[in-house]
Amino acid sequence: MGSDVVHSGGCHCRRVRWQVEAPASVVAWICNCSDCSMRGNTHFVVPAGKFALQPGADEFLTTYTFGTHTAKHIFCKVCGITSFYIPRSNPDGVAITAACVDPGTLAHVEYRKADGRNWDKWFAGSDISEFSKPAPAPAAE
Repeated sequence: MGSDVVHSGGCHCRRVRWQVEAPASVVAWICNCSDCSMRGNTHFVVPAGKFALQPGADEFLTTYTFGTHTAKHIFCKVCGITSFYIPRSNPDGVAITAACVDPGTLAHVEYRKADGRNWDKWFAGSDISEFSKPAPAPAAE
């Protein structure tokens, strides 16, 4: 996917701000699960170590879970926007809401469909779990 750049973003009221290291071109998932479809969420996944919440932002966050309680739907207590969350598919990563990235650093977004309504079957045939793994180190010459 190319080398990483630093993307900044956050919620609507700007009380929750973060930075994430990810390629300028990302794969974003359009999920049809009950939660994502209601929120219109489209997200890309990064390793947790590539995500940094700005100091003080955590006091404005709250979390909603349901079903297996694996996904942590984190959102701003003030404006209600989910700018990032911990997805069921990648509990070792962070899902970044593509629309919450500040303009200027995302050069390209490839959209893929995630069948959250048939999650087990879709996940078994998907490569989404690889997106939260750190990229392999370049081979030595």
